[in-house]
Amino acid sequence: MSAVLKENAQPQADVVLSAKNIAKVFDVSAPWLNRVIERKGRSLLRAVDGVSFDIRRGETLALVGESGCGKSTVARLLVGLYDTSQGSITFEGQDIGVLKTAAGRKLRQKMQMIFQDPYASLNPRWRVLDIIAEPIREHKLLPESQIADRVAELLKHVGLNPADGVKYPHQFSGGQRQRLSIARALATKAEFLVCDEPTSALDVSVQAQVLNLMKDLQREDGLTYLFISHNLQVVHHVADRVGVMYLGKLVELAPKREIFDTPRHPYTRMLLDAIPDIKMTGKARTPVAGEVPNPLNPPSGCTFHPRCPHANERCKTEAPQSKFYGASIVACHAVEEGRI
Repeated sequence: MSAVLKENAQPQADVVLSAKNIAKVFDVSAPWLNRVIERKGRSLLRAVDGVSFDIRRGETLALVGESGCGKSTVARLLVGLYDTSQGSITFEGQDIGVLKTAAGRKLRQKMQMIFQDPYASLNPRWRVLDIIAEPIREHKLLPESQIADRVAELLKHVGLNPADGVKYPHQFSGGQRQRLSIARALATKAEFLVCDEPTSALDVSVQAQVLNLMKDLQREDGLTYLFISHNLQVVHHVADRVGVMYLGKLVELAPKREIFDTPRHPYTRMLLDAIPDIKMTGKARTPVAGEVPNPLNPPSGCTFHPRCPHANERCKTEAPQSKFYGASIVACHAVEEGRI
């Protein structure tokens, strides 16, 4: 990235969100009559398969991986847009299953999501004032007489003009619309933001501005982020820890420095080899080898073994378990056996 981005502060130690062995299975079967005629069974897609991690208060945990690896599904599970098929998710010690109950209203205020396409997530028929005021009214946070002032304060907080409240989303640039999305997410005084590729649709220079804004807000408001991205250059600048996903599984989780300096899992190494040289060492760019398998019919054993240069017979038949290696958590037989 051409613009200079601000470095991250060290995360605090207390855990604000914990996901334990979560999974999400979608039924993608053809209609019942078609299955009867074609004599086919049900088709189940395991979009997320046994993922576990903690997020500490004040840190940014990034999830990376190729398209279709389950990153966005994890994001939607964490904020309750999807129900888990197995496992548990707790936020500040409370199971997020309460989000859909009246008792979960206070918890919902603290968890918000920023989507990839700011234009699609903003109602084009509403003025900005009403878009940002909607969560304030929904949660009854302020009397009507104070809402306009609060919206003006939020617009200024994200670097926009308070007078912009009378405009419509189409009157803003892509970067400005994403700032509006951030303002709306902060309207409930949220503490935890799930950011699903929030800068992928923006120009590089605008990406840097939005990312720097997010880091400023994190420092000023004590925010915690789950940051979803396929862009490892962006992740290198914003993350404190990085989780690498492949075909619904978390194959490596480690501090940012460990991921970029001493990656352990072969898939993590493959992703890093495919990006431009961040440290300008003159290393040649290596394309990612192979294709992601069909998630409806994943390979046996380690699902990465058809693409892995270190795979052996054990990898083809036995799924690896996550193990600690210093500050890193890795699921790989080759790492466990010391072959890499």
